[in-house]
Amino acid sequence: MPRTAREILNELRWRQPSRLADTVVVYRDRTRPGGNRTIRGSEIEELERRYFATRTGRLPYYKIEKIECGGETLFER
Repeated sequence: MPRTAREILNELRWRQPSRLADTVVVYRDRTRPGGNRTIRGSEIEELERRYFATRTGRLPYYKIEKIECGGETLFER
């Protein structure tokens, strides 16, 4: 059974905290040209049940398209 984006981010946060800062999260953003936006894992402040929070707002996990860490793709829709 494939792991969810939330499970992967939680694993990085709690089991390998230094790797979360090196993570790149690509999520859908219809206001951007190309339809995607990229944020660094170091910008993630909170991992909630349905959302993850950054300094500028909260985003639902279902918008995450890809999670990469150290050049390795950990999650892709």
